[in-house]
Amino acid sequence: MIEHRRSPRKPPGVIIQVTNTLTGDVIGRLGNISAEGMMLVANRQVVDDALYQLQFNLPDEHGRLHPIEVGVHEQWSEAANVPGQHWVGFRIIDIAPADGAVLRDWLSGSERLD
Repeated sequence: MIEHRRSPRKPPGVIIQVTNTLTGDVIGRLGNISAEGMMLVANRQVVDDALYQLQFNLPDEHGRLHPIEVGVHEQWSEAANVPGQHWVGFRIIDIAPADGAVLRDWLSGSERLD
């Protein structure tokens, strides 16, 4: 498959839960991520064109978990094949410099965490 995104996305290879920091609820799990956006497998429908503050943990090369917090803008959503699940595309609009560095390091790693 030909990749048309500016930044290729990386699947996590393990389940990484994503939390809505405003409500404290787990909103779903990370499907894939790039430096510019992410796809979420959500356990509920999200609001179209809305802004969200999300948090998830990325492991480093030593297996230590680093909490990452991102401000995102919902770009698209569609029902998944599993009832009650939705695929949601987000554009990252805000990330702290330290969190951005951890994300970029994780993205540049060649290993998948299968």
